[in-house]
Amino acid sequence: MKENNKQQLYTDEYFESGHWLLKIRQTIIAIIGWLAVIIPIVITITSFWASFNPKIPHIWSFKEGIYEIKFIGIILLFSWVMTVIFSVGMTIIQNRKRDRVVEQWPTFNPIDQKKRKQTIDDFIDKRFGNQEFRENVRSYDVQPEQNLETHEIQKLYAKKDLDEVDQKQL
Repeated sequence: MKENNKQQLYTDEYFESGHWLLKIRQTIIAIIGWLAVIIPIVITITSFWASFNPKIPHIWSFKEGIYEIKFIGIILLFSWVMTVIFSVGMTIIQNRKRDRVVEQWPTFNPIDQKKRKQTIDDFIDKRFGNQEFRENVRSYDVQPEQNLETHEIQKLYAKKDLDEVDQKQL
C-alpha cells in the first residue's frame, strides 16, 4: 500500500535502465568538460614549476606568463590574509558581544515572564477554551469576535503592568 503512495518528484533518464546512447553521449561530454578544466591547470602549474627546476619539461616559458602567475599568486595570498584577518576579527567581536550581552543572566525579568505566561494562558483559556480542549479537538472554527485585535496582547500586558514594550509606539 505504501508503494502506491510514493510520488517520484524527479526523474533522470541517465540513471534509468536502457538509454545507452544518452549515457555514452553525456559521459563523453562530462569527460571533455573535465579535461577542459584540468589540462590548462596542469600546463600552467608545470610551466611555472619548470621555470624554477630545469628537469621539468618546458611547455611554455614566456616571462610575461610567469610574471602574471606570480602576480595572481600575490593577489590570492593577499586576499587570503585579509579574509583570515576579517574572520578572526569578527569571531573575536562576536564572542565578546555574546559574553557581554547574551550570556548575562537573565536578559529578562523571570518573575514578570512567569506572570506574562500566566496572563496569556488565562486570556487564551477564556477566549478559546481550556488547554485540554484545544489540544484534543480535531477541528475548531474561530468566530469573528474571537479574532485578536492589533496589539491586544501588549494592551493586556500594559493593563497588568507587565509590558516591557514602550506603549508610545502602539
